[in-house]
Amino acid sequence: MTSAIEPIVRRKLSDEVFDRLERLITSGELQPGDEMPSERVLMERFGVGRPAIREAMQSLANKGLVSISHGERAKVLKLTAQSIFRQVDLTAKIMLSQSADSLEHLKSARIFFERGMAREAAQRAKQADIEALREIIDHQRASLGHAEEFISADMRFHTRIAQISGNPIYVAVSEAMLAWLKEYHTEMLIWTGKEKYTLAEHEEILERLAANDADGAEAAVLKHLERSRSLYMK
Repeated sequence: MTSAIEPIVRRKLSDEVFDRLERLITSGELQPGDEMPSERVLMERFGVGRPAIREAMQSLANKGLVSISHGERAKVLKLTAQSIFRQVDLTAKIMLSQSADSLEHLKSARIFFERGMAREAAQRAKQADIEALREIIDHQRASLGHAEEFISADMRFHTRIAQISGNPIYVAVSEAMLAWLKEYHTEMLIWTGKEKYTLAEHEEILERLAANDADGAEAAVLKHLERSRSLYMK
């Protein structure tokens, strides 16, 4: 019986270099904040030319593993939930721009997520959290008539609720979804009266959080997001 053919794929030199550099980082030999070895050192260490080193280094940067600044040595970055989501930020926005279904799915996912965040926050919220949310609402009210500033405060309000959980991944998910939705939201809020609905609903959410009312907080968030969901349009 003849075995199946399994062709060996010839890899680019830069791919091999990338793998070795990645191992330096994942093994802990290079720590966040450390400078990467110079191009000359890497060329001598791996026995390859400058183009392979530069291409591998750019691949590391594209994956969020290092930062490259002109005239300086690349530095190893600390991976966080936020930095990981930033790597897919542009791709996510392109996906949303190309598919109405994707935008609707994101709206639904956000509602599901924020209902859970509201319940969590109602159970954990301390006085300092309530005061911080109150300051955001006050700033948002002072921003009436300034769409960008109002939207920024809106995003901070919802992200601050996620922060009450103490889970940085929840915060990163909140920030990412809000950033992706922002592309479709700003102009809609310029309509007269929409901002005042948002403020009233934020106040209601805050009252339920302050009362440690998980059911009430979830219901208030659901009411708020279902009402505002139509403001996110392609």
